[in-house]
Amino acid sequence: MSRKQRAEQTFSSIESELQSISRWMYDNPELGYKEFESSRRLGEFLSEREFQVEYPAYGLETSFEANAGSSGPRVVICCEYDALPEVGHACGHNIIATAALGAGIATAAMADELGIRITVLGTPAEEGGGGKVALIDAGAFEDAAASMMVHPSPEDQLDPSFQARESFTVEYFGKDSHAAFAPELGINALDAFVQAYLNVATFRQHMLPDDRVHCIINHGGDASNIIPSHTSSSWGIRSATNERLQELVPKIKACFEAAATATGCRIEVIPNDYPYLNMANNPIMTTLYSANSASLGRSMPTEAETGASGGSSDMGNVSQVVPSIHPMLGIDSGEAVNHQKEFATATLTPSGDGALAMAYTIIDMAEQDVWDRL
Repeated sequence: MSRKQRAEQTFSSIESELQSISRWMYDNPELGYKEFESSRRLGEFLSEREFQVEYPAYGLETSFEANAGSSGPRVVICCEYDALPEVGHACGHNIIATAALGAGIATAAMADELGIRITVLGTPAEEGGGGKVALIDAGAFEDAAASMMVHPSPEDQLDPSFQARESFTVEYFGKDSHAAFAPELGINALDAFVQAYLNVATFRQHMLPDDRVHCIINHGGDASNIIPSHTSSSWGIRSATNERLQELVPKIKACFEAAATATGCRIEVIPNDYPYLNMANNPIMTTLYSANSASLGRSMPTEAETGASGGSSDMGNVSQVVPSIHPMLGIDSGEAVNHQKEFATATLTPSGDGALAMAYTIIDMAEQDVWDRL
């Protein structure tokens, strides 16, 4: 029996349990850095299957590291499990988590004969919070030879590039006053936000096609008859590459600052979390994954073939320091896309071929000894 056949046999023996875990995560979504039950259950599942599990790990309360194999190049399989506010697992991190477990367990027993180490790394707070960036800073990827994960999507895609992203909270501080009796004595912080929004809207005609700017209002005032003295809004700024993002961010900040000047408000621009970098897909790993996925009946088109791009992930940061891949797995979501409630429901679709394609790719990397070529 070949190693890939053995991996498939091992995966088949736990597939129904993985589906149950995915359903449990769907029913019990937890936000970033609050995934206490999810991280514990995932870590315990690996511990019961002879992984050496450290939990919590790297100074993060909801991270874990599960290791198998005693020596050789280390492959890190990233395991996400945070959900979104209101729409739960509408980005499919329940599939990501169980695919990571499946790939890890399918290859763990043969790690020593392959001469590699397998790590399933619990990476919290991808949906804002940059858990992987915190893990990079803490040394979780220092001796990694390669890293990988899969992500559900409306359509298959082998090599998404993602967008570099920075996010900020923008606060304006003015002066309150009676809105009818003495509005002239106030300094309107809501006017400052509105002007900033209009400045950005006016600037959009000068943006590149891959540039994105979006926001929500966190606080717009306290009562309609009080001139607002404080407003708060959250902004996301994205572009195709980190280099382009570094050109775009100062221009958007200038829109914020111009609004403060025009209204007489004081401004504070506060980073929300770590910057996310664009994804650098390793060509050797993508080639191997593509062939293995096709062998399982899922042919993976490239981003160049689909023309689809967008979104951001802290896996992009990992890919800038470790050879990495992040294929997107199409699930039967109908008209729904990521971050819609209907997409969350579609994540209950079985998707074991993503786990097996990762396991097969790990086996090929070891058997072909690609480590020095990545």
